Amino acid sequence: MKRKLFGLLALAMLVCTAATGAKKVHTLGDSTMAPYDESATVTRGWGMYFGNFLTNGWTSINYAKGGRDSRSGYEELWQTAKKQVTEGDYVIITFGHNDEKNNGMDGYALKGYYESIGDATAAAAVDLRGTVPSTTYKEWLGKIVDEAKALGATPIICSPVCRSYFTGEKIRRNGRHDLGDSYQVLTADGPKNGPKLAEDDHTMDYAYHSEQLATEKGIAFIDLTQATKNLYESYGSAKTAEFLFDGQGSTHFNTTGALLVARECARLMKAQNILADDITLPTDITVVPATGDFGTAYKGQTLTKEFTLNGFGLTPETGTVNIMASDGITLSSDKVEWSNSLEVSYQASTLVKTFYAQIVLTEDGEKTGTITIQQNGKTIEVPVTATAVTLEGGTEVKAYWRLESNDTYELTGPATVIPESWEDMYVQRYSNPNANTIWPDWTGFDATRKTQRNLLTGDKWPADEIDDNPNRYIQWGIKPASGTELKIDEISLFVCGCGGNGMCSHIYFSTDNFETRTTIFEMNKMPANNMQYVKATPVISLNEGQELLIRVYPWYNGEASGKTICLSDLTIHGIAIDASSTAIKEVGKTELPVATYDLCGRKIVDKKSAKSHSVTIVRMNDGTTKKVVY
Repeated sequence: MKRKLFGLLALAMLVCTAATGAKKVHTLGDSTMAPYDESATVTRGWGMYFGNFLTNGWTSINYAKGGRDSRSGYEELWQTAKKQVTEGDYVIITFGHNDEKNNGMDGYALKGYYESIGDATAAAAVDLRGTVPSTTYKEWLGKIVDEAKALGATPIICSPVCRSYFTGEKIRRNGRHDLGDSYQVLTADGPKNGPKLAEDDHTMDYAYHSEQLATEKGIAFIDLTQATKNLYESYGSAKTAEFLFDGQGSTHFNTTGALLVARECARLMKAQNILADDITLPTDITVVPATGDFGTAYKGQTLTKEFTLNGFGLTPETGTVNIMASDGITLSSDKVEWSNSLEVSYQASTLVKTFYAQIVLTEDGEKTGTITIQQNGKTIEVPVTATAVTLEGGTEVKAYWRLESNDTYELTGPATVIPESWEDMYVQRYSNPNANTIWPDWTGFDATRKTQRNLLTGDKWPADEIDDNPNRYIQWGIKPASGTELKIDEISLFVCGCGGNGMCSHIYFSTDNFETRTTIFEMNKMPANNMQYVKATPVISLNEGQELLIRVYPWYNGEASGKTICLSDLTIHGIAIDASSTAIKEVGKTELPVATYDLCGRKIVDKKSAKSHSVTIVRMNDGTTKKVVY
């Protein structure tokens, strides 16, 4: 039966792909392009919004991740993306920020040098990211270009967006990814400082060499470095920081900045006649996303979703926009005050404003509603959907790591634990010698409670890290016991930095070995010894053979020694269900589920439509989902 079902599923997926004629733009890049969890951070990547400017059935798939350089872009991101690339697709490639690690030297070459002279400590401390602009940077980008072409796709190289490094009111040279004023070269005698280069010498200019590669390969080039330089300078240093960036440095955008950069990329592509008929640059008011799919959560939970209003060339030049929600939906501009309506003002015919909608799932099944936006006689209606499910039956599963004196765990229920492990990190000690840890009041814990204190290999945090290092993390996990399906409904832990206020971290979970990931925590410059409680309530179903992995990625704000990231009380909770109880049955016309979806994700309106497909996914009245063979 399983083999028959898998065959039907595979056939249906092939039919769906052919039937829909999906047209895709794949985006590969670093943290400036990457997707972010709206509930965990104000940071946004411009790749999150690029698809808003595509029309005529084109969609954008964003594979970008923080901390990636061109090498890991090829070795990790591209290896995932190319499985989805088909003939006729487009692939946008932009790297550079993390290629500048090691001051313009290649990370692997630098490590190799230290190994050749027997300096194991220095070799272990090398950040393996980083490429040389004129050689390895172009080589790794070129690999993606060549393989995309071989798949029948159209690759496009974008130069990296500027950092908001101002001197006066101009973006200085290193903000434009040209290290010509200060860089290093790897010689036979080790790293040496290079001479300052003339402004017209582009030897150490990553943006320049990305353009050279595009010319050599005969492909399109989008100069986002120049475009963002112009954008920042048009705002000025103060307003750029206030309106475009996330308040946590000079690299990462907020919603407005990410949206404007995405629009710039689309505008430049259209100007070069790339997808010109399939790119729209609306001047009227629009809302992103255009439909409010809040997803699925457990009954009783509150779901929040971010929306962005944007408009250019609005009339009148100064005005207001009214936002109203139907019953059961509340709105807010700050996630503090909530009501059924909002009024948003704009000036100079330009509007970029974020607002939030919230739904409390009080009943099982699908909840629907509408958000209505009105401006100068124009009305936009945003359909809203959310689904509540109840987790019932089965056997409770709980994996718990106290992390007080060792990395052992307690497991309740049928599951298999993936033990704690470290990549380029180790446990410094289990202690709290200063007895000054501050815990949330509700825990009842006092300052003497011990924690696991972790340090990176080599003990010294690098000076130039602005995001997590993909090669440095701490990991735990869980998977279903044989013959069971494991439904996860909670992940929680405590985290803080010790020894200083500069510890930063991202915490993610993944069910596909980190090809994709979901953020559950992000914090820069954590207050020293001040424990942060992290709790996520995801809706995760793990089939036999699947794993849930949780990773903590730490870095430090500036060069430092001995600073540790402290962890405590990690819990993974869920319910194990006998896999044989997940019924697959034939159903007749008399059964009327709440909603039926085919394997392409399209909602089935009537049974006749459903009959044209071999397999559908059915959401029943009780909120459960079943695979149904027709």
